[in-house]
Amino acid sequence: MSSSDAAFEFKPIDLAKHHQVCVQFRADAFVCSFGSAERFYEPNGAGAVQYLRWLERRIAELPNGCVHLWKTGQIIGQIELGCWKRDASVGYVNLFYLAPEYRGQGLGARLDEYATQFFGQHGYGRARLSASPTNLAAIAFYQKRGWVDLGQRRDMPDTHYFEKVY
Repeated sequence: MSSSDAAFEFKPIDLAKHHQVCVQFRADAFVCSFGSAERFYEPNGAGAVQYLRWLERRIAELPNGCVHLWKTGQIIGQIELGCWKRDASVGYVNLFYLAPEYRGQGLGARLDEYATQFFGQHGYGRARLSASPTNLAAIAFYQKRGWVDLGQRRDMPDTHYFEKVY
């Protein structure tokens, strides 16, 4: 799936070529949400390896669910989509990410539009995601795009579930 603007393109993640970018983006997402990437890397440092194994499985299951957003030959964003582990009839956004220099320019809408199209093609009538209430920029973006705060997660009290009905 490509954006309507020729300068932007969504491409499936090529983990062999871009695994370091994936780890960098995911770690930065933890910094934005929790103030540190320590939780991502885990005390023993195995978090990045575990993440790449998980991402490899996810890409094999749903290749177009894990994509990079490219702008004129450069990766500027990443999306990870699938189904919610508690209800396979609900889509789930594991990651919406834009590189810092591309935030605040309206490009997040492209990520959300891709997710909307993806979930529609896969028959999901609604989707969920998790977000830290301290990540004010993300919360404002989600609410602007129609995501509704469902409240605190029981299993992760420092995050909230958000849901969007399509």
